[in-house]
Amino acid sequence: MLATAAVVLAGCTGPRQQVEVTEQPSPTAADVQGLEGAYAQELDWQACGDLECATLVVPMDYDEPDGDTIEVAVARHAATGDKLGSLLINPGGPGSSGIEALETIAVPSFGAEVVERYDLIGFDPRGVGASTPVTCVDGPAMDRITATDFDFASDAGIAAAEAAYGELGAACLANTGPVLEHVDTVSAAKDMDVLREVLGDDTLSYVGYSYGTQLGATYAALFPDRVGRLVLDGALDPTLSAQALSEGQAAGFESALRAYVTDCQAGAGCPLSGSVDEGLAQVRAVLDRARRSPLPTGSDRPLTGALAFSGIALPLYNEQSWSALTQGLGAALDGDGSILLQLADIYYDRNPDGTYATNSTQAFWAIGCADDRGTTDVAEMRAQAAAIEQVAPTVGYYFGYGGVICANWPVPEAGGLDDYSAAGADPILVIGTTNDPATPYAWAESLAETLDSGTLLTYEGEGHTAYGRSNSCIGDAVDAYLLEGTVPEEGTRC
Repeated sequence: MLATAAVVLAGCTGPRQQVEVTEQPSPTAADVQGLEGAYAQELDWQACGDLECATLVVPMDYDEPDGDTIEVAVARHAATGDKLGSLLINPGGPGSSGIEALETIAVPSFGAEVVERYDLIGFDPRGVGASTPVTCVDGPAMDRITATDFDFASDAGIAAAEAAYGELGAACLANTGPVLEHVDTVSAAKDMDVLREVLGDDTLSYVGYSYGTQLGATYAALFPDRVGRLVLDGALDPTLSAQALSEGQAAGFESALRAYVTDCQAGAGCPLSGSVDEGLAQVRAVLDRARRSPLPTGSDRPLTGALAFSGIALPLYNEQSWSALTQGLGAALDGDGSILLQLADIYYDRNPDGTYATNSTQAFWAIGCADDRGTTDVAEMRAQAAAIEQVAPTVGYYFGYGGVICANWPVPEAGGLDDYSAAGADPILVIGTTNDPATPYAWAESLAETLDSGTLLTYEGEGHTAYGRSNSCIGDAVDAYLLEGTVPEEGTRC
């Protein structure tokens, strides 16, 4: 999930170096291996509000290019100046809509000249939003599974969680059909190459946030000779194990929560008293209380521990939302869970009438289970959960036992790639925020190292991702890269 914010102006250090970005040839018939029809299609652009919209048709299974097809929804904000090419956008998730991000993130927050000189292209990846979607359960069923506090302390509780998510997976297969087996990141990256060719670009230019960095890195690994200007912001290193990702993210949210508590206690009206550690203990007490005995909310939906954590996590994506967290925690400490429930509903895209505005959470589960399922061994999960709580004593409980979600998933795991070095690719810009809760800074460092041509740009600050929501230093550096191919000097910090 990606939270957006206004840009804060600040300075940075580090000169930029000029690197020439080379053009590579378009794929030949041999390159596309039976996909000539997909690569040769023409998009039928139609007006849709302030944008233009079209539908890309791609194989459901790239191993069977002549088999069933699915649709990828695409939207365009056309360049108004001297056009450089197309710039694809993915806001992360997995499960978030690139079409929505085009309107809410790219057009209002990218550099003015970037917006002027690129056709900005939003697309919903396979399984997401307006593309051929993952469809699982209705609103009441989503309410139940997002609110349930499973008892991971017992074998019976773990089995109950596996059974509940198994039923969810069965519903996903029944309502989605065979495409559920093909919503993996590698297939989505192949869709991006079809889109690149259909848009008429020899190389792919792209801004990916959060999970979108995994999608971009996968594209680079599959098609290194077609990499143009790739910005991977809020990096997720696809070479890391499921356990490493869970532990790193738990530590990231713990660190962000500590920064929030420090800031809260330095101001007026903070409901968290004493030292920072004592404030964190009070947050933990809210979570523990909600798990033991859900808090009333003035509705028929009490605040469970799972919902309380989601409500606390959401404002940590963006420091400009910390005031909402203060209100939510203050009310919860007084026994009222209503504000944290509202924040949790925003997190899950839940409407007031009990429907869900998007399929983002269901797609998140489906794509995650397609890519990497982690261990389902109970002893291993317990050991991993203990290690996670060591690095994140306040929130770590909610990052353990991830293997239960995919334990009974009804389709095979597709997996990722063996090599993400993208050897031969033109320079790729990786951005890390030093106290990013969702994608810890260490992941940006490791992704920049993993990519043969990766260059790391650092934003010293809070919140999730940087371009379009941090400062002019980051904005200027990214704009120079996208417009001129100018790569920041290694070690540049903003």
